[in-house]
Amino acid sequence: MIDSSAFQGKRAKYFTLGCKLNFSETSTFGKLLAELGVVTAKKDEQADICLINTCSVTDVADKKCRQAIHRLVRENPGAFVVVTGCYAQLEPERVSKIEGVDLVLGSNEKADLVQFLSEAFVSRDTIATYKTVKTKDIKTFAPSCSRGNRTRYFLKVQDGCDYFCTYCTIPYARGFSRNPTIASLVAQAEEAAREGGKEIVLTGVNIGDFGKTTGERFIDLVKALDAVESVQRYRISSLEPDLLSDELIDYCARSRAFMPHYHIPLQSGSNTVLKLMHRHYDRQLFADKIGRIKEVMPDAFIGVDVMVGCRGETPECFEETYEFLNGLDVTQLHVFPYSERPGTSALSIPYVVSEKDKKERSHRLLELSDRKTQAFYERHIGQEAEVLFEKATRGRTMHGFTKNYIRVELSPAEAREEYDNQLIKVRLGEFNHDGTALKVKK
Repeated sequence: MIDSSAFQGKRAKYFTLGCKLNFSETSTFGKLLAELGVVTAKKDEQADICLINTCSVTDVADKKCRQAIHRLVRENPGAFVVVTGCYAQLEPERVSKIEGVDLVLGSNEKADLVQFLSEAFVSRDTIATYKTVKTKDIKTFAPSCSRGNRTRYFLKVQDGCDYFCTYCTIPYARGFSRNPTIASLVAQAEEAAREGGKEIVLTGVNIGDFGKTTGERFIDLVKALDAVESVQRYRISSLEPDLLSDELIDYCARSRAFMPHYHIPLQSGSNTVLKLMHRHYDRQLFADKIGRIKEVMPDAFIGVDVMVGCRGETPECFEETYEFLNGLDVTQLHVFPYSERPGTSALSIPYVVSEKDKKERSHRLLELSDRKTQAFYERHIGQEAEVLFEKATRGRTMHGFTKNYIRVELSPAEAREEYDNQLIKVRLGEFNHDGTALKVKK
């Protein structure tokens, strides 16, 4: 039993790095602490508790994690500092030695964050402690369905990964694939709807692998959630192409609430590089999936992850990737340079790409992405669309998204407080000043 008296009136600050799954989990941590009487500190207030949820997908992410920890320790002297997430799992001893850190929790232990925090916070010691287990022993699943300060809810449907791509440390940080039951996830979606949620994003590490724990299927989860009529919109976050079945695509196309919006990691458009990465598909399978989506959902937004400069990516391999993507009917590219991660088998691949070439390749793909996104937006100017708007910071533009994820903005003069979390039908106008959104046609 946790004694909440020690937490009553304490102020907390939260900082999240990395993926949507991390943001969902941090929001849930905040919700659990709020139930103990902890309030979120305002921007100009010092906190009694600081929680940093870390990422370790690249060496840049590791550096940002360390910088965030140092900054929060400096800005909140005397605060109890908790670090969790992927970097905490992979480098617990190093993190625990950072001055000001009190508690480090790995992927298994964060499921019991409140319990560990309660024990450590009450009997605070001057020596930081860290609690982690080996990858094979990461078995807990920390439920999460929360929105934090956002309009959309993020529902964690799966955790961990069994793929072990040669460049990636996430399976070591998150453990093997595991998931809760469909029934428990439906219950969380129903609760989100009772709290006023209109849109839920399904998140996880490899969500198409749903069912490893329970023997259920991802398509059955989608069907069960679609039957929760109090939720008006669902989006599926990153889904591996080899797990994106035609059955799923066809069901979503005719479903009540699943949006025409996909995020599919490609990583490389070269079959040579895909083999070096130990990916589970080739470029033809990827192209077939894009074609199937566009056949049944012509206006679908399709985002694609692309890694540049990984070991083995010769200039010829990169040109294959560029031409492949140039010919695909996708909407946006999420481009990131390869980062060498300790302990990964990619380090044994002899061909190394220079930092200069990584930057040049990233630049070319980002330019291609901009052209594709602008062309997609342009095709929808003048059309009517339903937009779910989100509350804007005072004096800022209010924005929201259409079903197919076109960002729509309202100027401060047009925005209304009552539009927050409301689905409003508008006519799409011209681009905003920087070309990142469409205005509402007056």
